[in-house]
Amino acid sequence: MGKRIFFFLLSNILVITTIGIVLTIVSSATGVNGYFTAGGINLVYLLVFSAIVGFTGSFISLAMSRWMAKMMMGVRVLNPAKQSLSLEEERLVERVHRLARAAGITKMPEVGIYQSPEVNAFATGPSKNKSLVAVSAGLLNEMDDDAVEGVLAHEVAHIANGDMVTMTLLQGLVNTFVVFFARVAAWIASRFVREDLAPIVHFIAVIIFQIVFSILGSLVVFAYSRHREFHADRGGADLAGKDKMIHALRSLQHYSSRVREEEQASVATLKINGRRKSSIFSTHPDLNERISRLEAK
Repeated sequence: MGKRIFFFLLSNILVITTIGIVLTIVSSATGVNGYFTAGGINLVYLLVFSAIVGFTGSFISLAMSRWMAKMMMGVRVLNPAKQSLSLEEERLVERVHRLARAAGITKMPEVGIYQSPEVNAFATGPSKNKSLVAVSAGLLNEMDDDAVEGVLAHEVAHIANGDMVTMTLLQGLVNTFVVFFARVAAWIASRFVREDLAPIVHFIAVIIFQIVFSILGSLVVFAYSRHREFHADRGGADLAGKDKMIHALRSLQHYSSRVREEEQASVATLKINGRRKSSIFSTHPDLNERISRLEAK
């Protein structure tokens, strides 16, 4: 259920790339390149510049996360005060709010549904008081009440733990090094061309290196995300009960196995070799490990 991380990383890459392009154009137009010196690069100035750009981009991404999730996933926010909701929708809102109150959240999260057959749910937002919990129609159709309760408790735990804020601080640090090394690499690349072409090569290289390094830096964020999933599992177990949290994970495991078998059948029919994604690119740890840790709790 890595939608929360996907939207944050996507918006982050878009934001810092846009900031980088704008700043590069402005510096080229004005002739002001503070981190360039006659002898090369002022690394201290560049590091300060990178930190400002990196953390600004990260916090802008955090502010955009809830809006971006709604827009890209087509989330329909459920508001009992303004809409006529079905009994299932009313119950979904009530369950999320009940779990949020149990977690000590004072301002209730927005609750939404998006149309997708996949079994998924995510929580996002810039703060505990400006959050969103969204579930897919597929999750409500595939999972029983206890499993849904466990999933919702897990997502509420992410909000209560402040995972998006700590993720933002980590991403700001990653962005700082991305911006720093992208500009160092671009400067080195520009030394290999004629002087009249150097500004153009530097401009293009900054954009390319920044995107490449952002993708590499996301591996650090993925590793942190996997670590935080265990904390959210424990939080979900405290809110909904350990049995419901384990049941939710087992239900997700059963669903994943079924989907994998269907995909393998399709792949075999098309004569294509399927490969499993490397764990370093996963936002979530192995389900077996998550279940075993909860059982040992």
